[in-house]
Amino acid sequence: MLEFARWKYILVAAVLLLATIFALPNVFGEDAALQVARKDRSAVEADGQRSVEDFLRGKGVTFSRSYVDDGRLMLHFAAVPEQLKARDLVNENFARDYVTALSFASRAPDWLRKIGLRPMPLGLDLRGGLYLLYQVDVDGAVAQVLEVYEQDLRRALSQDNVQFVDVAQVAEGTVKPNGLRVLLPAGADPAPAREAIRRVLPNLTISAQPGGAGPILQALLTATQLKERQDYAISQNLTTIRNRVNELGVSEPVVQRQGVDRIAVQLPGVQNSAEVKDILGKVATLEFRLVDIQNSVSEAVQRGRAPFGSKLYETREGQPTLLKRDIIVTGDQLIDATTAATEQGPGVSVKLDASGGEEMLRTTRANLGKPMAVVFIEQRREEVDVGGQKVQRDIKEEKVINTATIQGIFSNSFQITGLGVNEARELALLLRAGALAAPIFVIEERVVGPGLGKENIEKGVSALMIGMALLFVFMLVYYKMFGVVANIVLLANVVLLAALLTMFKAALSLPGIAGIVLTVGMAVDANVLIYERIREEVRNGVTPQTAISKGFEKAFSSIADSNITTLIAGIVLWAFGTGPIRGFAVVLSLGIVTSMFTSLLGSRALLTLMYGGARRPEKLSI
Repeated sequence: MLEFARWKYILVAAVLLLATIFALPNVFGEDAALQVARKDRSAVEADGQRSVEDFLRGKGVTFSRSYVDDGRLMLHFAAVPEQLKARDLVNENFARDYVTALSFASRAPDWLRKIGLRPMPLGLDLRGGLYLLYQVDVDGAVAQVLEVYEQDLRRALSQDNVQFVDVAQVAEGTVKPNGLRVLLPAGADPAPAREAIRRVLPNLTISAQPGGAGPILQALLTATQLKERQDYAISQNLTTIRNRVNELGVSEPVVQRQGVDRIAVQLPGVQNSAEVKDILGKVATLEFRLVDIQNSVSEAVQRGRAPFGSKLYETREGQPTLLKRDIIVTGDQLIDATTAATEQGPGVSVKLDASGGEEMLRTTRANLGKPMAVVFIEQRREEVDVGGQKVQRDIKEEKVINTATIQGIFSNSFQITGLGVNEARELALLLRAGALAAPIFVIEERVVGPGLGKENIEKGVSALMIGMALLFVFMLVYYKMFGVVANIVLLANVVLLAALLTMFKAALSLPGIAGIVLTVGMAVDANVLIYERIREEVRNGVTPQTAISKGFEKAFSSIADSNITTLIAGIVLWAFGTGPIRGFAVVLSLGIVTSMFTSLLGSRALLTLMYGGARRPEKLSI
């Protein structure tokens, strides 16, 4: 007798019902939308929503829907021109409190949105937007940490009253610097200096080197420490770029590591690449230093070098100035930075962490009435012509953006003034998002227009529909009623796959659509194996019910083996692939799971309902 356990019927029905609900948001399509978020990251209140809506209506801008989703105001528009007009108006009149992002929003009913269901995100090839591939300068990451070590070691030697000639970076056995060299005066005992190095930099390998002028101590990073620093730089840069993307207000961004030292950034809906690249890739931070008032700036300029313990800088106006080498605090110690209106004009309100606040308190207490400068440091890579050939050159600019006399004692909260409106906004954004742990440089850039993305969607959907239609016709002609069952199972398989992609928020791209088409073909293949086994049993003279039961049993091993091997290939593609290859691998792997479920459980449930139980069919429509 052909039977199917009741709990299996319930399982199949429950899974298909949940899958239909999860896949439902993808049916309604999308509107052009404007996302409005508060700059302080708090949720948009009802009063703020009402003020934006009333302002747009007063300017003649019409929108179809408006609601607050996850703390952000979403405005739906019937056409892109209205969306762009609304963005410009909000940016012009609410720039102080809000940031906007062009987006797409589902037309799904509010009840689906309120229970957290969203359509699956679309990749750049379907959505349109900006793709950037960054190369991380991992050697620059090591250079940055060595600069910090150099500063710490100078301070420790001075505090311990250890006489030294110089502390400099050194490249021992490598092309790039990998450690520090401490040059001591002639006849000096290296033991106190060695002890200071061991206390401040306990993880570095210390060795003594012969020197003509005096003893030399070297503290080198090991190969493992260099690798750890490089990995940290990439991980920190990922976090910083994500923060900067969030500050820009881009909807549904994708920021992920690619290969050994690269970061891929996908920004759906973004078309103004120049502004975005300037913000995302800017290696910018701050340093707070005391002004050297004991030495002459003009003499340092004439000699071409600064006195011992000082460093020569320029202001934004090009005027030279001398600052102390000792850094009070850096941008890495900032917790928050926001634009502020001060008596001197636009500025940035800064908040430091505990260690930075403590150092600033100690410095201001000991240097009342003395000037302190803020140095803005920016690194970038430019292409220059050298001997008729284009070469890349790294440029590091250090400008004094503010100098002020310390009028009172303060610690972790203060303001930076003397900035323009745009300068203050950009500086606050960069500091708030965090400094890059290593310089990054764009090595690939692609802009996909929304028109091309729409065309890709139409072509991909057309390919899927045509492929499924041909499969449906074939199954109906070749397997008759069993072909109807197979077609129902195929539809259920697509619904299940769409539901899983929606649940996992996997971005769908053109390779993903190809994966769906392939999955449908594989699901058909499983049904063909089962049906051919059933035909074989019928030809052997067994009863129809027994033929169905044995057909599923004998086909199971073949179906399982072929799908498991394909699943292994999908996992390998996901593990070692990048970008579109990973998207294809995700769809393929999920499709294998859904096709196994629908072919083995869904088909059997339907066929048992049709031919099982107390029925005694004399023949099968196959």
